[in-house]
Amino acid sequence: MTFGTVWGWGSDKETSLAILDGYVEKGGNFVDTSNYYTDGESESFLGEFMEGRRDQFVLSSKYSFSTRWGEPNSGGNQRKNMVQAVEGSLKRLRTDRIDLYWVHAWDFTTPVDELMRGLDDLVRQGKIVYLAVSDVPAWKVAQLNQYAEDHAMTRFIAYQAEYNLAARDAEREILPMCRELGLGVTPWAPLAGGALTGKYTHEDLERERREIGEDTLFGNNEQRVVNLTERKLEIADRVKEVAKETGRSPAQVALNWLLAQPGVASLVIGARGTKNLEDNIGCLGFALTDDQLARLDEVSKIELGFPHDLIHNPVVRKMLTGNTQISAP
Repeated sequence: MTFGTVWGWGSDKETSLAILDGYVEKGGNFVDTSNYYTDGESESFLGEFMEGRRDQFVLSSKYSFSTRWGEPNSGGNQRKNMVQAVEGSLKRLRTDRIDLYWVHAWDFTTPVDELMRGLDDLVRQGKIVYLAVSDVPAWKVAQLNQYAEDHAMTRFIAYQAEYNLAARDAEREILPMCRELGLGVTPWAPLAGGALTGKYTHEDLERERREIGEDTLFGNNEQRVVNLTERKLEIADRVKEVAKETGRSPAQVALNWLLAQPGVASLVIGARGTKNLEDNIGCLGFALTDDQLARLDEVSKIELGFPHDLIHNPVVRKMLTGNTQISAP
């Protein structure tokens, strides 16, 4: 999403190519984009950059968000938008197929059969290799995959969720669903938009509230919004403590914690330059101690809510098991 500058922030073509080349030199091969990102500029850059080496990449793109404001047929999950989105992405990416194609978000409108039949047709045509889903309720993903299995259609194999130390809501339903149904998880915003890098202060929080407001996701052409909160700053302080102990950067610690979570297959990082890329990749090759993981868990933990808090209550567990335990002979 950082490839391209038409949104007012991001990386120009030269910097974007340097980021991709640096990533490849380190052994990276999974690239994630969308027909919506930077109004298609991201896909166009990648299409140019991958020429002559397309097969070495696992290329991922998405559809769902409107690409022509005010035109209902240019957005949503419905089949018309799906087909035109795929055709547009293939042209910009200069390829004949997309390896991993994501439903970008649930639209609460498209019928289950229309969505899954349309996606399956694109797989059978060879334009898509695998299917994935992002930002969709867990119960809906389960319903969609069950429909696909019942009708011998292609099912979703991966889920992309907002997941980081400052946003652990996915642990309520999304992550358990993915582990149970065998979907790989690729978290987006693994650094909470930069909040976990430790570079922001309470002064930045007050500035953001005063100048930008709290009801925007990505900001405007002037600057990108981080959506800072008191809680995010508290978590970032704990990350900095652990970073100091390990001799690593706060970003590396936050990413390392995320990679240690069950079910996480890969991270969707958004480096703004080669320096950011080098720092992010540095999250590999070391392990946080049990104590450090526990301290990070403690400061960032969330309430799971009903029914999880109820069915994990020790009293309820005893009621369910008759207070019996399994012991080794």
